[in-house]
Amino acid sequence: MAFVKTLRRSLSGERRSSSEVPKGHLAVYVGETEKKRFVIPISYLNQPLFQELLHQSEEEYGFDHPMGGLTIPCSHQFFIEVASRLGGL
Repeated sequence: MAFVKTLRRSLSGERRSSSEVPKGHLAVYVGETEKKRFVIPISYLNQPLFQELLHQSEEEYGFDHPMGGLTIPCSHQFFIEVASRLGGL
């Protein structure tokens, strides 16, 4: 349930501090042109569906991410769908 609140906060643009990420989570930037910041649980890193997104990111950006953090090149809507599957929303 905390993920739902975090995801909603990310989508609404409400932020505490750009560097503040809850313990056990990480910030990722998502988008094909306009990048949005999402805070996700680190447990996603072990999920095959999320690993496929990471593979796409590696192919697109290598290790030189333009946002200075993990950037995932997919639509915001697709990312939200993936996050919903992984988080059981």
